[in-house]
Amino acid sequence: MQLRCGLEPRALAALAVVLVGAAVFAAAHFWSARPEPVRAPDRVAEAAAVQDGGPGSPEGPPGLTPGPDPGARPGTAPGGQIVVDVSGKVRRPGIQHLPAGSRVADALRAAGGVRAGTDVSALNRARVLTDGEQVAVGMPAALPPAGATGAGGGAAGQGGPATPVSLGTATVEQLETLPGVGPVLAQHIVDYRTEHGGYRSVDELREVNGIGDRRFADLRPLVRP
Repeated sequence: MQLRCGLEPRALAALAVVLVGAAVFAAAHFWSARPEPVRAPDRVAEAAAVQDGGPGSPEGPPGLTPGPDPGARPGTAPGGQIVVDVSGKVRRPGIQHLPAGSRVADALRAAGGVRAGTDVSALNRARVLTDGEQVAVGMPAALPPAGATGAGGGAAGQGGPATPVSLGTATVEQLETLPGVGPVLAQHIVDYRTEHGGYRSVDELREVNGIGDRRFADLRPLVRP
């Protein structure tokens, strides 16, 4: 090349250095631009393992216990069910096993429905149930804690309904929610109403067969004409 191009040794050495540098630069550029494998994030890897039936999935190898379901509803029994106690004026009172997310209306249907004439206006039938709770239908209001005071405490302390019962429209079942009133006495109250065309005042309750002074005193704040 020195003879053909007429290059001096010093120029030839400089050209060789330039060529070597260009070759090194090209090799480095090619190496940095090569494709490299990318590791999938942990969440993607876990999802792929679940789809493939790997560890952590319900269908994984025997001996591996799947972790808790993050989507499980709180307040439910294992298996996606809840257990509630339906009591009071229903056809089949007792323990009911319902799917998670059931409402009060579902519990009433599972118990055979509400007995005819029962007032369910105090029940929120759209409320979602929780595991272990009790649904009381047509029962007297709960007694206040011992020593509780306040307005209306006398009426609540008798264990009567939350609102006064109408003597002019109440059914036998509704009258049975009053303290000390059973089926027979409730029927006497209805019979008196039928014979006399209704109740003009609460004091007429004294004239019903089976109601004495003491029972009348207990019932007076719990009823209205």
